Amino acid sequence: MLARDLVRRVRRIEISTRRAVQDALAGSYHSVFRGRGMEVAEIRAYQAGDDVRAIDWNATARLGHPFVKRFVEERELTVLVLCDLSASTAFGSGERAKGEVAAEIAALVAFSAVANGDRCGLALFTSEVERYVPPRKGKRHALRLVSEVLQHRPLHTGTDLAAALEFAARVQRRRAVVFVLSDFLGAPPSLWEKALRVAARRHDVIPVVLSDRSERELPAAGLAWIEDPETGEVFEADLSSAATRRRLAASAQAEAAERSRLFARLSLDAADLRADAADHVAPLLALFRARAGRRR
Repeated sequence: MLARDLVRRVRRIEISTRRAVQDALAGSYHSVFRGRGMEVAEIRAYQAGDDVRAIDWNATARLGHPFVKRFVEERELTVLVLCDLSASTAFGSGERAKGEVAAEIAALVAFSAVANGDRCGLALFTSEVERYVPPRKGKRHALRLVSEVLQHRPLHTGTDLAAALEFAARVQRRRAVVFVLSDFLGAPPSLWEKALRVAARRHDVIPVVLSDRSERELPAAGLAWIEDPETGEVFEADLSSAATRRRLAASAQAEAAERSRLFARLSLDAADLRADAADHVAPLLALFRARAGRRR
């Protein structure tokens, strides 16, 4: 990609996501994603009515009078975006492919994070993690993350979600918010369930499932050769047959249902985004609002 084309695309995404971040996502993001915990703001003398559980026994013993700790929320977060750039994400029946939508979602997450003073990092993966940008703050860094997604040319075609999740657990020792942007195709959930379970115990994992209507609603296109973009496997299918289309659609739906059941078992909030849809902000905003509602 030429440098001027890259700058133009990054600029377009920045402009298109800025209003969404300012008007909707940033406030919801702040109310949903909280800091790592509580930190001590000060130690002061005990006053009538103070919670006895806040007594600092070390200070009390040292100074001979009861003292309590006053806590404030440690606001700063670390956000890590795992972005799937395997061959299947290059598909799109509308104006944009799933990979392009992933770049926009990564931008929304990054700009929301930096608007709240949080750090944001990025890992691009296929059958292995091909690029990693450590978390940092600032608008310039957020723009860099967007350009990394847009200009990266994948070295592999397959998907290894387990490897990406294990990488996140390895490089991010402290608790973080981990967005997984993927179509979750290429391997059944049984192959990456363990890695997801381990990552979810350590981090706040949010799967963002990218799909396209044509993957579930195949056209009546007659006799066709269908190729798996990740494995290269090719098979012949008569798409003029309603029974064939129903069978293929049922297989895709069964895989999606299995994935949803796994997310539910692990109590993970997931967003479903279609590349052919006009609005990619609404599903994220709905997710944020649902999480905020449960935290009240």
